Amino acid sequence: MQYEITLRLGYAYAHPVAQARHLLRVQPRTVPGMQRLVAAQLDIEPGQPERAVRTDFFGNIVHSLHFHEDHAEIDLRLLAYVERQSALPVLDVAPTLDRMRDELTRRSELGPDSPLHFLGPSPRIPDFVPFRDFAMAALNPGMSPVEAMRSIGAALSAHMEFDDAATDVDTPPLAAFEAGRGVCQDYSQIMIASLRAIGIPAGYVSGFLRTLPPPGEERLPGADAMHAWVRIWCGNSVGWLEYDPTNAMAVADDHILVGYGRDYADVAPIRGVSRTAGGQTGHHTVDVIPVG
Repeated sequence: MQYEITLRLGYAYAHPVAQARHLLRVQPRTVPGMQRLVAAQLDIEPGQPERAVRTDFFGNIVHSLHFHEDHAEIDLRLLAYVERQSALPVLDVAPTLDRMRDELTRRSELGPDSPLHFLGPSPRIPDFVPFRDFAMAALNPGMSPVEAMRSIGAALSAHMEFDDAATDVDTPPLAAFEAGRGVCQDYSQIMIASLRAIGIPAGYVSGFLRTLPPPGEERLPGADAMHAWVRIWCGNSVGWLEYDPTNAMAVADDHILVGYGRDYADVAPIRGVSRTAGGQTGHHTVDVIPVG
């Protein structure tokens, strides 16, 4: 399946900004066997920032912007074409959880995909001990990490209610969990914390999700959104799998990958600093359209 993706992202400031620097992680990446970035273009207004493109440690595409001129707003438009391969059925040949942990003790590599990076605390998930009881309650003796992933995902779906007004980007996972409400960022970071609490390496995935309109209704422009889900290391024989806890489902070809990280802090769509006074308002729309 090939998709045309259009992202609009920007801010309007109460007072002009004199200097600003931003890091963008919004461009889909190529992952062999999963998806291929066919083409991408990032347009920026005002149109004269200093620009650079690089990849970070985890292989994500990072656009660096430095605005030297005064500006009252910024508007970013990404147009990308991505070829997404269909996900293959998962054959659960993973070891039991105890044997998987034994496999982890024998690993020493520290490349971007090493599960060792995704076992311990991270900036947005500094303490996962409070999630241990929740995770353990979802397990049965002799489970594989694949079965644990599905069981914890189902338990989380039963515990949480999607509510885009309940949290914001800085809400800690424990606060969202205790409230039982949140958005995809909350679902994903809670599931990561739960998995790490029982010794399963888990990371954060940012991307896009194509949504389908209800039967008989037309698709609304801007109805799609940036999304988040989880990747789970399931032992040497299976490797990494991806799971969408917000929708309680395995990741399929409607999910378009942008970035991998330990938590949201590693893959935030936009981060930066600016010299200004007063508040700001933001906008964010996404269209994901199949084109072949």
